[in-house]
Amino acid sequence: MSTEAPSHRLRSALVRWSGLPFLLRETVQRRRTTILFYHDIGPEALDLQLSVLGKRYSFIPLRGYVKALQSGRVSSLPPKSMVVTLDDGFCSNYALLDVFRKHHVTPTIFICSGIVGTNRKFWTLAVGNRDEKERLKRVSDEARLQALASLGYTETASFAERHALSRAEINEMRDTVDFQPHTVFHPVLTQCSDERSRCEIVEGKEMLEREFGFDVYAFAFPNGDYSEREVEYVRDAGYQCALTTEIGLNDARTDPFRLRRVFMNEAASESTIVVTACPTVHYLKRLVCAE
Repeated sequence: MSTEAPSHRLRSALVRWSGLPFLLRETVQRRRTTILFYHDIGPEALDLQLSVLGKRYSFIPLRGYVKALQSGRVSSLPPKSMVVTLDDGFCSNYALLDVFRKHHVTPTIFICSGIVGTNRKFWTLAVGNRDEKERLKRVSDEARLQALASLGYTETASFAERHALSRAEINEMRDTVDFQPHTVFHPVLTQCSDERSRCEIVEGKEMLEREFGFDVYAFAFPNGDYSEREVEYVRDAGYQCALTTEIGLNDARTDPFRLRRVFMNEAASESTIVVTACPTVHYLKRLVCAE
């Protein structure tokens, strides 16, 4: 596990002990819902984060917030409610099961239906260079797939090493974990054709319903990239909500198809966990930097 840079740890400690996160948590966040998201975090790191956050927030399931939003009863949710989500469905997520149970957390894991249960690979793992990975997120879907093919990668190819959760693991976790779709193969939807974008959204839902019998209601946009087109496809497919990677809090006025989330880093120290979980701090930083 990577460690947090000392300079970042110091900055977080200074912000934490200034009292600002506490003040904002007890005022701005108190009647709003914070949705966290992770990817490939280890059990020890997650145990620390949930221990720190559990003393300050009330964990609720994503479905609980969505139902309250639909019924106009968001005010009935526990103060400082917090939802835990993870994107992609990495095989390492299986090791988190006991941590979720220990902290009485019902997380939502958004899985790629065409990758889980197979030895297929997430396309981002086929690209070693970070700059190249970011570049491929900004080209057309066709150009991305052509570039990946030159590296020996195709979406349906099987590899020796398994990267995603297996069917057996998903079935063992389903009593604790809320599994929802994250497309089929994790393309950048805004770079896809109309037909591919729609199919990735629709088929991801249908596959989880058909093959696992899940009650599908939520969708997470890969990389957080979406447009009005994707929102329309998600709504038309019968989802009740969609999650972005836009930083912010959620309340009774939040668009259910543009729910905001906060990314949590695995290497975070206790002070960084406290500060990062308060997204209002991010806004204040932007205001200061903009002056």
